[in-house]
Amino acid sequence: MSTSFGIQAAVMLHLATTVVPNIPVIWVDTGYLPGETYRFAEELTERLKLNLKVYQSSISPARMEAIHGRLWAENNADALNRYDQIRKVEPMQRALKQLDAKAWLAGLRRDQTDHRKSLNRISQQSGIYKILPILTWNARDIYQYLTAYNLPYHPFFDLGYTTVGDWHSSRPLTAEDENERDTRFHGLKQECGLHLPQTDGQAQSLDSSSL
Repeated sequence: MSTSFGIQAAVMLHLATTVVPNIPVIWVDTGYLPGETYRFAEELTERLKLNLKVYQSSISPARMEAIHGRLWAENNADALNRYDQIRKVEPMQRALKQLDAKAWLAGLRRDQTDHRKSLNRISQQSGIYKILPILTWNARDIYQYLTAYNLPYHPFFDLGYTTVGDWHSSRPLTAEDENERDTRFHGLKQECGLHLPQTDGQAQSLDSSSL
């Protein structure tokens, strides 16, 4: 399974490890996560005894910035897509290949993005079965599960965040936001590409205008 150690990551991690305690858990560390995320990851890894597999880009943050610049600051979807390909998509594809994954569990929900509304609970992505156990859950379901099992949530939730990724591309929810994912990627897109099939046609679907 994969995790971002986001706001409600404990739900999927608890669900999966309750059934398969030693399931490999892929975490793509971009190198740009908030300090709170790294500490939250340590807390959950220890509490749930996670079989954590950390993957990173082969290009360090400093090297990437020297060659490509601060891609997230260019305020356009193409630059963000390039950033996500380097720091997220390539490491995830490498992880799935090296771990010889036949199926991939993820905590996507239909109420998160336009793209995710079209997803099925079981499908295939790049030849791997994709299983989405909490696809139809809503925010209340998440809260009730966290409460029932006394699970922690990301500390940024108390700061008004409903979703959190890299420090430079995440912000708290405001009254003007129509969707929680509007708080990511400077509002230029909703998906980072991890959960989009990597085909020529899908590459055009990374920005929100194509969803």
